[in-house]
Parts: sequence; structure tokens; C-alpha cells
Amino acid sequence: MHNYQAAANALENKTILITGAGDGIGRVAAITYAKHGATVILLGKTTQKLECVYDEIVNLGYPKPAIVPLDMRGATKQNYRDLAATIEQQFGQLDGLLNNASILGSLGPLEHFCVSTFENIMKVNVTAQAMITKYMFPLLRKSASASVVFTSSGVGRQGREFWGPYAISKFATEGMMQTWAAEVGKTNIRINCINPGATRTSMRASAFPGEDKDTLKTAEDLMPTYLYLMSEDSATVNGQSIDAQPK
Repeated sequence: MHNYQAAANALENKTILITGAGDGIGRVAAITYAKHGATVILLGKTTQKLECVYDEIVNLGYPKPAIVPLDMRGATKQNYRDLAATIEQQFGQLDGLLNNASILGSLGPLEHFCVSTFENIMKVNVTAQAMITKYMFPLLRKSASASVVFTSSGVGRQGREFWGPYAISKFATEGMMQTWAAEVGKTNIRINCINPGATRTSMRASAFPGEDKDTLKTAEDLMPTYLYLMSEDSATVNGQSIDAQPK
């Protein structure tokens, strides 16, 4: 779907929640969705970064977004309940959820993984994604056509040496998406994954510090796939793991 061309108003009147919206792919997705008419809810752990994205969207004249500062490492079910209640009160429903927030941890032999780092990765990349999706479900059901998208990884499909806990978390992401997609079946909700591939982000730079970033695709380059799965053109697509970059 990397050649997909979205209509200018493809997301008009949609409300979309984006986790990890302060930086990287989440930031670009938020701005791109707003450009195509969506009201975006920016969720992330760093308020200052979210405010910068908010200002950028407003200054471009796109629909006014909302900000939700939340560190998913320490988030409780009450935090997600409160978030759902606030979204329902302000917007009535939710049309899209981009589960984008992830942490990498450190790369190295699986035999030597740090237990606390492993637990943090699982909390952010797996548990928090499951919880936020669970508590957003009643709001997604109120939409005529709702899309949930998880950000996956190539190491979540084929194990790779030294990617350890991060790879395990992305295998879990793929399994969670498939299970949820099977359960929603032919309802108003569809659930899919995107594998962004090697992208010019700070996470990629921390994993490959010696890599020439100019050889990598930018987050902007990936947006056709992210737009496709949030638009009505993907209304019948469910349970798929889609590559954002051509093979």
C-alpha cells in the first residue's frame, strides 16, 4: 500500500487516538491524519513534545487536536478508564486507534537480558497496547467504521539475533492483532498491523548508531500505508500485517 493516494478529506469527521504521538512515526502520523481531516488525540509521555505537535497542527490550520500526557510504563487500568470517559464526553466515539508507542530497550544476546528492561518493554509494547485497546473498544463500537492499527516490526515475524525482548514483544503484537481481528470478524471494527521497516527515527538510530540515516526512508515516506488503514478504502481489510515499504 506504499503507493496509496488518499483523498484530501479521507479522514474528515474522524476522531483518531495516536500513542507515541510526540516523536517519530507517531508525530508524523498525527500531522498527516489531521491534514486529511481527522481530529487527533495525541498521547505520549512527554508533554512538551505533544505541545509541539499540537502547535504544528493548529498552525497549519488543521482540526484542533487534544493532548493526553501519559507514561504507559506506569499507566493503570484507571488511567485508561478515565481516558475513555474523557474521549466519550468530548467526542462521543472513536474512529481510529494507532497503537504506535514502543520502546526498544538494549540489543544483545537473549541469554543476558536485563529483567527490569524486559518487564518495561513488555509493559509498554504489549500490556499497555492491550489495555488501551480494551478500554477504547466501547468507543470504537460507536463508530460506523473503526480501525485499530498496531505498529509491528520485521523482528516480530522472524526472530533475529540480539533483538531479544523487543522482538518477543513484537511477536506478541502480531499475535494480539490476529486474535483480536478474529474476534471482531465482520463487525464495524477492523484490526491490522503495520511493519514500518527501517525508518529514520531516534529508535532506529539507537539500534544502529553507525548507520547512514540518509539511506533510510523517512516517517513521511511511510504515510500512504498509515493513511490507507485508517481510511474507508481499507474497510474490508482485517487481520493483516502490512509492510509500509516495498520489498
